[in-house]
Amino acid sequence: MAEANPYDNLLSQAKAGAVYLNDEAAAYHMFKACDVRLNDLRGLRDSVRRTQAVSGFGDFQIAKDLEKKFLLQATGEENSIDNVILKDIEAVQRLREVFALSFKRLTGTDIENANAMDYLSEQVTP
Repeated sequence: MAEANPYDNLLSQAKAGAVYLNDEAAAYHMFKACDVRLNDLRGLRDSVRRTQAVSGFGDFQIAKDLEKKFLLQATGEENSIDNVILKDIEAVQRLREVFALSFKRLTGTDIENANAMDYLSEQVTP
């Protein structure tokens, strides 16, 4: 059975309105920080995919065992690098949603719309 994400409960509480960040600017900047972190983690995940091509240790049985061990560290185990990165991505996505809910609760505006408005105002301002 898959382990529950530690931020699932926080997200549930935020959806119910029981928990939220009570500062509009903080919610906005934390949401943007989550976007940056998600992009970083996705880039890392793409780089890590190269670790799944394990070869070149030779034809001996010990070499094959070593290849198998390194492959399991790359993918397929609970604490393999790809699973750890995926868990981090899921956690940041949950937090990002909490900050989006907080922002909407405070402003009545979806944060994605605020991002678009912020971007447009930056383009118009000399």
